Amino acid sequence: MADLLHKPLLDIEEQSRTSKKPPRVASLDVFRGLCVLLMMLVDYCGAIIPIIAHSPRNGLHLADSVMPFFLFIAGVSPALVYRKVPNRIEATWKAVLRAIKLFLLGVVIQGGYFHGINSLTQKISVGYVVAALCEIWLSCRARREVSFLKRYCWHWCVAFSLSAIYLGLLYGLYVPDWQFEMSSETSSVSPKNHSYVYTVKCSLRGDLGPACNSAGMIDRYVLGIDHLYKKPVYRNLKECNMSTYGQVPDNSASWCHAPFDPEGVLSFLTAAVTCIIGLQYGHLLARPQDHKGRMENWALFSFSLLVVGLLLAVIGDPVNKSLYTISYTLITSASAGITYSALYLLVDVCGYRCLTFGLEWMGKHSLIIFVLVTSNSAVISTQGFYWAAPENNMIHWIVYFCDVHADSTRRTMQVHHIRIFLDDGNCELVSGPSLRARFLVNVLKSTIITLVNVLKSTIITLVCPMDRPNDLNIRSLTRAFSDFDLPNKNDQ
Repeated sequence: MADLLHKPLLDIEEQSRTSKKPPRVASLDVFRGLCVLLMMLVDYCGAIIPIIAHSPRNGLHLADSVMPFFLFIAGVSPALVYRKVPNRIEATWKAVLRAIKLFLLGVVIQGGYFHGINSLTQKISVGYVVAALCEIWLSCRARREVSFLKRYCWHWCVAFSLSAIYLGLLYGLYVPDWQFEMSSETSSVSPKNHSYVYTVKCSLRGDLGPACNSAGMIDRYVLGIDHLYKKPVYRNLKECNMSTYGQVPDNSASWCHAPFDPEGVLSFLTAAVTCIIGLQYGHLLARPQDHKGRMENWALFSFSLLVVGLLLAVIGDPVNKSLYTISYTLITSASAGITYSALYLLVDVCGYRCLTFGLEWMGKHSLIIFVLVTSNSAVISTQGFYWAAPENNMIHWIVYFCDVHADSTRRTMQVHHIRIFLDDGNCELVSGPSLRARFLVNVLKSTIITLVNVLKSTIITLVCPMDRPNDLNIRSLTRAFSDFDLPNKNDQ
């Protein structure tokens, strides 16, 4: 193990001399694949397992680490791609063109409509171009040997400047009282032009709550309130009293009904800082040194960022993903650095690529997988595959879904109602994490129905808590699922 740590990784310059196309660094692909896997996990299972879903406000859950991990690895790449730049103008156009393509891809994923710069791909495109321009124009390329910090000191000046601008806007802007209109059939607020007007009382500055933060105000002015996310995660806070069906009652605070964009304009500043931090890890990767020296530098860098981030969180800067605070930026960047260091040790130092070949494959095709997952194309494209009959396909499982919850007192499963979206061959698809969660629920329900053939009486007792005739068969059970709402025992 000690010999492996002192063995140097093949230098980038030597790679370019020995082959036309230098080999890929396996740990980078594995890390990208891990990012994609985490994204799929939290998207499909976040609604089922709340502990891995986004934190309602302050705090850090697994889902809150996905975006910083993508931004971190996007910042590592320019350190390898633009290490030797014979023509800075040409390299700049290349970086900008790549960022524009990625930005437009985010628009396509949104359905062809421009809803503001509020998707992950668009945030990555902005962070990438900032890191690439820092590497192309602000790196010290003197022939004489200079220290590592002095060579990239201007990168840190850009990072500190972006952080200072972010803090000035977040804490310095005055947020007045504001109103918004929302159409609601159940709202008890007086209607105005077929809409319902809500008023949020602010008249302050420096507030980081969900109602009166300056990040939301900037998005309302720049993007417009109609282009913001209609169901922000802070609706899960206890102040909003959201029901199990996702409805916020009228007696909740007015801001609980307001849209808010967690990928807002202000967060692009600290997202670019994350990419610049990843750029420094890339410099250590491209720098000719043995594995031990590289690992030591990464460990020192990561734990320094972690300590500073925790210190900021203690003194009053909350770890908040929706606002992309400085403490959140540092802690998640440190976590990404520690994770990548572990993967580098496992894959590139110890050579256990067989254990991570799946993640490595996903990393090499990360963009394609990302598009298929975020656009739900992976689910929709499977509708042509069916079992025994055309109606037994994926769409059949998606359009029939049920809300299932565990009764804590009786320890039983109750099916409250079944909604049907399939009518005369027309299917209405709903995109987003809720669809993916319900899709998994329907796969589970389909499995249960299959098991009914073997253990009919036991499964029917668990799934359908109602009195049934002795001759009830699987066909009548399926018809009951698709034709009407199942009554609760309290309604009988």
